[in-house]
Amino acid sequence: MNQTDIDREKAKNNIKKLLQQLDQTSARPAELLDIIDVLLQVYSKLDQTKEPAVLINHLINYLRSTALKGKLHFPPAEEKIIIELEILGQKAGINGNYLGGYNDKSQFYNIFEQVPYRK
Repeated sequence: MNQTDIDREKAKNNIKKLLQQLDQTSARPAELLDIIDVLLQVYSKLDQTKEPAVLINHLINYLRSTALKGKLHFPPAEEKIIIELEILGQKAGINGNYLGGYNDKSQFYNIFEQVPYRK
């Protein structure tokens, strides 16, 4: 098992933990539902992607941008998981932000997949 596979498994575990914590949140604004949708999509695509660090970096950029837009604040336990994902995403290096829209949810979906939009 190489380092990329180890990072992929760490990311999947962190995303799973974050999803479990977000699922317990009682208030569910549209921005939080968008973040949950993207987390589920990235979780399902991590095994297929060649460079998981780039996908994770795009996820974190989207998560931070959407949380800022919706004025969402994460408790310390969730913030710790997000920071662990950020560390994994930093391995993408200079190419991490290439072709990644911070607020575009559709970047995580294939052209033939339906993108759920929340209002």
